Amino acid sequence: MAAQWDPTNLPIRPGMYINFNEAALAQISGGDRGIVAMPLLAYAGGTATAKQFYTVENEADAVTLFGSANVKSIKLALQAGAAEVLVYTMPATPADADYTAMREAFEARPFNVFVFPGGTTAAQQNTTLTWCQTNREEGKHFMVVFGGDATTDQDPVEGNANSARLEDDYAVNVIVGVNISGVNYTSSQYAPYIAGLIASKQINESITYSPMPVDDVTKRLRNSEIKTALQAGSLVLSHDGEKVKVEQGLTTSGKKIRSIRARQAIATDLAKAARDSYIGQISNNEAGQNALIAAISSYLETLENEDVLILPDDEDGTPAVQLDPMRESTGDAVFLLISYTEVDSMERIFIDIQL
Repeated sequence: MAAQWDPTNLPIRPGMYINFNEAALAQISGGDRGIVAMPLLAYAGGTATAKQFYTVENEADAVTLFGSANVKSIKLALQAGAAEVLVYTMPATPADADYTAMREAFEARPFNVFVFPGGTTAAQQNTTLTWCQTNREEGKHFMVVFGGDATTDQDPVEGNANSARLEDDYAVNVIVGVNISGVNYTSSQYAPYIAGLIASKQINESITYSPMPVDDVTKRLRNSEIKTALQAGSLVLSHDGEKVKVEQGLTTSGKKIRSIRARQAIATDLAKAARDSYIGQISNNEAGQNALIAAISSYLETLENEDVLILPDDEDGTPAVQLDPMRESTGDAVFLLISYTEVDSMERIFIDIQL
């Protein structure tokens, strides 16, 4: 894991520490993506037992483990394209301590997006967001998808207020429910599909305008309401007259989901490569530093070829990866500066027609 570091209080433990500044070994390869994590409260009729992890890759296995009446949220995540769903079975009538134990158990497992199937209380949402933030500070990167109930789904003002309460680069809040074959699903109940959709996308892809396999939304927002919701960092599902789609792939902080997932992937991939091939294995001298810089540069060039980012132009003499000139890399500490520009998706097209 790549944790954040404070220049005034350097970490003691060996490891790689990364800070993203908005102002801008072996070949490093991307790790597995596409894993949705969720706790499950009901699993009667299946073979699963309480306080256990289960990895599900298809509906048939889900039914066997949890019973056919309890797998809708898992099916939604898989239908959206998640490679697998990591399920933790909660005890009957769980207390706050059980939710805490569940979150702590997930910390030892790799996943990309966390979601509560069917929703949870505002207090549990707040605690889960704090948990996500703490993990980010300690080097574990994942997104969390939230949703509302039938009441908030009918009032975008309340949905936007929840987005403000859950404001964070790593959080997504769905504020509109959907209708499938005459059955209404709240935004919380449909959140697993959004989680699966986010997990399924490559880090050079956006979920903006992704069509939803539903018949309608439970409330069609007006143009002014959609604009207000987007400004509030809410994830809006809208009906364009033909289909339901994601209006824009945003986190509750207003950042693009595509951008945040790229940052998460870079931090995760670099940390894994450092653990596997560099930390404690090469000398902190010019040769070792050059080897580390070359590996990271090669990895970034791969992401540039995949339209994830743009590296500095060679003509301006600015390297993508260099030793930090403001901090001396001596002893067991190496300080690097990495520069790149994030690539966004084309989401707004302006046309001026002259006659």
